[in-house]
Amino acid sequence: MKLPSTAHTSRPWRIHGIVPDFRLEDVWALPTPGGPDDLAWLVAQFAEERGGKSGISSPLYRILFAIRWKLGALLGWDEPGDGVGAGGRVDSLRRRLPADLAEGLRGPDPEGAPFTSVYLTDDEWAAEMGNKTVHGVMHIGWVPDGRGGYRGQMAVLVKPNGLLGAVYMAAIKPFRYVGVYPALIRAIGREWQENAAARRQA
Repeated sequence: MKLPSTAHTSRPWRIHGIVPDFRLEDVWALPTPGGPDDLAWLVAQFAEERGGKSGISSPLYRILFAIRWKLGALLGWDEPGDGVGAGGRVDSLRRRLPADLAEGLRGPDPEGAPFTSVYLTDDEWAAEMGNKTVHGVMHIGWVPDGRGGYRGQMAVLVKPNGLLGAVYMAAIKPFRYVGVYPALIRAIGREWQENAAARRQA
């Protein structure tokens, strides 16, 4: 499910012009087969707008995030002044948006995760988070699957905050690959199939 960086960098995403100073950390294929206009369903699933448990809120993901928040509280990583936006450590990426994106759909904020939506188009959705260690972006694209259909593709982009951020990203890398992302992506796929069945019955 992990993809080469070119799966993200070779596509004409709008995000490229918005975060040229961010580093591409990971690219993952999402098991969310659908049609050309189904990104909105995937965004709604992340935001839990259609009921049920979102893939981003899978039990293992919630446990790992709970551990992360506890550690962050102990070490002071997640103070209100270290986040994104007014009074935060970093400005929101919405301040970088070109006029058409700024005036377009922002998209819903995911529930149960520390992300705020930045913009939404027909084939892209970006959400950001920030703390004392990093300013990060979750980018969800909607791409052809090579078999006549489409699927989601998730990229993670980060801007570490100095040495602390660089050490933090290096320290959590094994946990992301072994625990977080595989569990998250499986849960996204299960929820997508459940939602697809419900949509077919509607």
